[in-house]
Amino acid sequence: MAVTGTDIEAFRKEVRDFLSGNLPEDVARRTRQRVHPAKDDLKEWNRILDDKGWAAPHWPIEWGGTGWSPLEQFVFEEECARADAPFLSYFGLRLVGPLVYNFGTQAQKDRYLADMRRGSVLWCQGFSEPTAGSDLASVRTTAVKDGDHWVINGQKTWTTEAHFADKMFCLARTNPDLRPQKGGLSIFLFDMDQPGVTVRPIITIDGGHTVNEVFIDNVRCSDEDILGQLGQGWDQAKFLLNNERVANAHVPQSKRALELIREMAEDETFGAPALHRSDIQDKLIDLEIDLMGLEWQVLRDLSGAEMDNRAAAASGMKKIGSAIQQRLSDLAVEIAGPRAMIAFPSDLDRENEVPGESPAILEGVGARQLFRRAATIYAGTTEIQNEIIAKQVFGL
Repeated sequence: MAVTGTDIEAFRKEVRDFLSGNLPEDVARRTRQRVHPAKDDLKEWNRILDDKGWAAPHWPIEWGGTGWSPLEQFVFEEECARADAPFLSYFGLRLVGPLVYNFGTQAQKDRYLADMRRGSVLWCQGFSEPTAGSDLASVRTTAVKDGDHWVINGQKTWTTEAHFADKMFCLARTNPDLRPQKGGLSIFLFDMDQPGVTVRPIITIDGGHTVNEVFIDNVRCSDEDILGQLGQGWDQAKFLLNNERVANAHVPQSKRALELIREMAEDETFGAPALHRSDIQDKLIDLEIDLMGLEWQVLRDLSGAEMDNRAAAASGMKKIGSAIQQRLSDLAVEIAGPRAMIAFPSDLDRENEVPGESPAILEGVGARQLFRRAATIYAGTTEIQNEIIAKQVFGL
């Protein structure tokens, strides 16, 4: 039965009421202030949602999903963003979780999925390397069979949340004689605290810590640690990246950012509101129109609407979504002016660099703009997305 407008508004109210009564105020405040989420906040919010049965609404019901329609899932994410709920660590829920229930063995489903949904075990993604970022066919990390074990050696970089992850899903070459696309790659699941795994922080231009380099030296895994079957890594990675690129459109989060920017433009604390300026009005209107178009495309994808090339569409959504995130952060800094330099409580709990009180909407504005420079790089650079679209749509 189709979801009616009345049904969806009733559902929206149910979600909004739950968020109002259950999202801790301090967690919401830190989500607004910080560019990089705190581990304790992620785990606390994940637990609260799992108690409600809402931690993984996009998963199949048999593995703890909600059975919601794609539109209901989108509304849920939209309301979470609007309430400033943390965007849950999607390496488990969005990436490796769907890989496990689509490709994994029954033992792997039984072992991993409940903890992912609960948030009691956090994951990181071991794909990008110093010489293989968006081009996963160039992965050099190797896994060599040694008796009953596989010995993994290599280096991963830009590994988000590796510093507080419990486990990694790691792409490695298991057969150097085969092309990666023809069975030469596999994905391994292993603990981050075992001997041979070293994590070093990469401090980004905003001064925050969310990405890392990971060194993998003689890490030993068994056959049971291979996700699904040996040699499936390329197909699994392609499946994952299509999911990731749709998620990285970040429409609900961008809608919330636009809402906060409008508040900033209307603020009179520091003189005449920026919203009185015609150039600011034009930029807000352009952003809203482009964001509405992206939202329409994401909803088409989530509804399973017929598309000529879903992979190319995912690349397009990621590309446009990344550009919108950067435009939003640039506009926020333009409106804030020198006030964008106001610091915010980071993971290190730095004091405000500017004394006195400031509107909450200003906290983290400058740092967010700096970090958003990476939006057109992570999850596949814009240049790679252009190549995918050119090849798959235009045959170039």
